[in-house]
Amino acid sequence: MAETAGRTAGGKAPVNFPADATEVVRRLTLEEKAALCVGKDYWTLRGVPRFGLPSLWLADGPHGLRKQPRSDNVSLAGNVPATCFPTAAALAATWDRELVRAVGRAIGVEARRHGVSVVLGPGVNIKRSPLCGRNFEYFSEDPLLAGELAAAFIDGLQSAGVGACVKHFAVNNQETRRFTIDAVVDERALREIYLFAFELAVKKAKPWLVMAAYNRVNGTYCTEHRRLLTDILRNEWGFDGVVVSDWGAVADRAAALAAGLDLEMPGTGPENVRDIVEAVRSGRLDEAAVDRAACRVVALLQKAAAAAGALAGLDGDYVKAHHALARRAAAEAAVLLKNDGPILPLAPGATIAVIGAMAKRPRYQGAGSSVITPTQLDNAYDALVARVGPARVVYAPGYDLAADVPGRERGPKPRLLSEARAAARQADVAVVFAGLPALYETEGLDRTSLSLPRSHDALIEAVAEVNPNVIVVLCNGAPVAMPWLDRVPAVLEAYLGGQAGGSAVWDVLFGDVNPCGKLAETFPLRLEDHPAHRFFPGGPRTVEYRESIYVGYRYYDTAEKEVLFPFGHGLSYTTFRYDNLRLSAAEIRVGEPLRVTVSVTNTGPRAGKEIVQLYVRDVAPRTFRPVHELKDFAKVALEPGEAKDVTFTLDRRAFAFWDTAAGGWRVEPGEFEIRIGASSRDIRLTATVRVVAESETVELEREPDQREAGHQREAGQAPGGGEDRSATAAPPEYLHPKDYAAFSAGAFAAVYGRPLPPNEPGRRGGYTLHTPLGDMRESWAARLFLWVASRAARFVLKDDPDSPMRRRMGEVLAQMPVRSLVMGGAAGLNRTMQEGLVDIFNGHTLRGLRKLVSGALRRR
Repeated sequence: MAETAGRTAGGKAPVNFPADATEVVRRLTLEEKAALCVGKDYWTLRGVPRFGLPSLWLADGPHGLRKQPRSDNVSLAGNVPATCFPTAAALAATWDRELVRAVGRAIGVEARRHGVSVVLGPGVNIKRSPLCGRNFEYFSEDPLLAGELAAAFIDGLQSAGVGACVKHFAVNNQETRRFTIDAVVDERALREIYLFAFELAVKKAKPWLVMAAYNRVNGTYCTEHRRLLTDILRNEWGFDGVVVSDWGAVADRAAALAAGLDLEMPGTGPENVRDIVEAVRSGRLDEAAVDRAACRVVALLQKAAAAAGALAGLDGDYVKAHHALARRAAAEAAVLLKNDGPILPLAPGATIAVIGAMAKRPRYQGAGSSVITPTQLDNAYDALVARVGPARVVYAPGYDLAADVPGRERGPKPRLLSEARAAARQADVAVVFAGLPALYETEGLDRTSLSLPRSHDALIEAVAEVNPNVIVVLCNGAPVAMPWLDRVPAVLEAYLGGQAGGSAVWDVLFGDVNPCGKLAETFPLRLEDHPAHRFFPGGPRTVEYRESIYVGYRYYDTAEKEVLFPFGHGLSYTTFRYDNLRLSAAEIRVGEPLRVTVSVTNTGPRAGKEIVQLYVRDVAPRTFRPVHELKDFAKVALEPGEAKDVTFTLDRRAFAFWDTAAGGWRVEPGEFEIRIGASSRDIRLTATVRVVAESETVELEREPDQREAGHQREAGQAPGGGEDRSATAAPPEYLHPKDYAAFSAGAFAAVYGRPLPPNEPGRRGGYTLHTPLGDMRESWAARLFLWVASRAARFVLKDDPDSPMRRRMGEVLAQMPVRSLVMGGAAGLNRTMQEGLVDIFNGHTLRGLRKLVSGALRRR
């Protein structure tokens, strides 16, 4: 067998280790193999020193590196300085694969600089609702856009020799009860919406890791979901890397290993290793499952060791270069939503009132595990003074950020509004910085409203009363309501622009950068218009995805609902003309590629970039489908008067839907309209292609693990028994969603294909390791424990007093199940101790105390 030279973590003489991970695992004991399947501590994995394989470090991302100084605990403060790039919500608005790839590589370079082998990102979960508290960390409501940008990010990151970990697999679209919620989703929505972005990322970019989410999908925890982790991820998509749990997500280690979960994080001591060994020796777990997982972890260690050499770009100059890249990304992510007059770009020599505390204390990143300690931080006020001098700038804070607390808002302060009006009167133009403070959108909690804090809305209206030239700059990670929109001439959506966002805003407002960002999500007019409004966030046990495939623009455009701003919308300081749409053929057979070419001309006075969007519409579908779906996009740079051809190639999947009855991707022969647009509501050109079947069976393409299921269905039997349903059968609410205000339970059950699961909370006496602490209110012991735990957690985060996670820790912990108390790091509770707590909460105090003592002894 070939041998490859390795080097130990301490840099000692090379040790020969087998190049084949299987051979390494063959030489390990059961205890050693089991240990590889559990983290060494909070952030590192065990190595195999005798084979020259050192431990490796994982660190949070995804818009920068968040590495703690120690690996044996969790803390949001004291991270090593790293470039904070715009969050995924902002990067998605660039629609720029190459720019996202460059950001990914820069993060990889910094990870290598700090000895990190794996970055936990990107996050590709779909923005099912604009209220998800973690939307700032995700790309889009559209799976194709999310998947394409994720693949670009992964390519960039891994080109630096650092592994990407795509998360959170799967159907993890809310923070409320995220540890335990059961996502009840029909097969078409699962395949077409919630898995598609992961599929693209895995197939195109081959990430080193995929992270299994906390939640359940159709009754099974993601960490134990064999169909997701093995049948689909590995057997269908060909993923050959490591599947890691989200931190504290494992409910049953043996069941998770059997299902295909390789690595449990974090490591909390020897007990989980012993659990694996005992499960094998008792016959509950096949040792082959441990071998497979250990092989994948060893292969990961080998990849990391092989990439540990020199890498260009690791000198001190990268800090300056990466800040410049962050500034460019923030400028290209900014979306010009409105520009009446036009009032922008700003006129030379104008006096400017900068209003809003966020101009000096920027909201530039999300809150939670992705918090970066930036290498430097630009704020908009200082950046403007440095550009034009202090004589042309006047400032007023306008609102008190400390008073902006969800549920406890104090409203606008008259004194601050008066100061803001006075400042606005002194200036030619007033630029108001408003948005969502960190407490309003944070990991662990969902928003309850589209509204900005009342003080921000009041400030904008007050300034508009005294100055007609108001530009609103929004700093937020997700859509917001704009009740003042008709009273201001310009709005720039800056999203969370990272550490250079304060300078990038002025690059756009002054016209140094022609705005080219476009929305990767719909901004609804009213929350009540949203298709998931009545079913988000669900609970206490389940959340029903009743809207099925009608997510985001797929619903709004099909139902012809008025929106505030549509998917794909974004203005420029120049204009573009689309013409000469050509198809490579007027008729194609199923499976043949179709080339689509369109000419785009810059008809305005400035150089600019346009994002050309291609949508496909099934003209006469025989099953329910959205009116159109994004199938490709391109960003093209044009000088004034310049024209370029943009060519797309559509494959079979561009015309297909998931046929639940047959178990595969089906293309229904017929006419399809190719739509070229500047947004989903601004379609400029159309052409029609006829798709014909080559034979009676060619239009159906099954994934490998679906073939047997398909044979059963063709015989009239649904897998697992039951009556088969035709792909074309659907309730009227789904065939014509614009005729209905909501999707009924009965209609959804028909689409889901079986009765909907019950949705009742647990009761005392029936609490389990999976019951959220906040659901145990009947137990005085549980209430006391939650009170103590909340205060202890706040003490752990004492070094970061302004952290939203610290200030709202009680709300976060109330949604945490007992099993996730393992995340206390060195102070975490092992499984035996957790079971003891549950016994106490259920009223079995003595039995619980015995288990607590036994568990404490097992930790030794």
